[in-house]
Amino acid sequence: MTTRPWIVDDGLWAQIEPLLPSWPERSPGPKPVPDRLCLQGILYVLHQDIAWQLLPLELGLGSGRTCWRRLVRWQRAGVFEQLHRLLLAELNAAGELDWSRACVDGPRPREKGGAATGPSPVDRRKTGSKHHLICDGKGTPLHVITTAANINDITQTLKLVDGILPVAGRPERPQRRPASLLGDKAYDSKAVRHHELRRRRILPVISRKGAPNITGLGKLRYVVEQTFALLHQFKRLAVRWERLLELHDAFVSPACSLICWRRLKKAWS
Repeated sequence: MTTRPWIVDDGLWAQIEPLLPSWPERSPGPKPVPDRLCLQGILYVLHQDIAWQLLPLELGLGSGRTCWRRLVRWQRAGVFEQLHRLLLAELNAAGELDWSRACVDGPRPREKGGAATGPSPVDRRKTGSKHHLICDGKGTPLHVITTAANINDITQTLKLVDGILPVAGRPERPQRRPASLLGDKAYDSKAVRHHELRRRRILPVISRKGAPNITGLGKLRYVVEQTFALLHQFKRLAVRWERLLELHDAFVSPACSLICWRRLKKAWS
């Protein structure tokens, strides 16, 4: 049986539908394509990495132009950010988030050009982007930033930490700070280590440049590599085609939400 990962199941749709902006009652033109079908068209492009105009009409998901417009509309309305935050709260309530530590990393996807691109450190003739990711101790994505490939990882450390949205789900105050932050030598900075992270009450566990790696750190940090592998299984994210950064980030957010949704369903089963 052929799997269709772009199909939105009833449980996920129940989470998304209340977040979608409503259409005007008397909007001009023909009746719009149902939101659920447009969302499935967006997820089809996210999974298959095809051009919008090649979206198969026989699937009944609407045209590529329609899905593209819906994607932009929802991204600007903050739908996917709200969905990610909601699913994180559900995971937190189920005890599936590990706030004892967070991990950061930033491998590079290939990219054709556009905003947030720069010379690749391994080939200065080519431009590229890369994702910077922070995840919890179990590998659940908390925040992702897209930058040019030549941006140093250390410059994004505090942006990743501060970019974690307050996560509810427990009786206490919403959680947004891990107890410790794990990173490789690319994130070694005296200012960040001794001042900024400690001021945020986060213990830095980062290997120092010019010194041996911290014993056992790799075994704890493997989850961030695993999360990157999950993120880049969405073919649209492995190679960035969108010149507009807003459109690329519009694909990153639902990808993070889908990873959270899979983990939530596994926790419920």
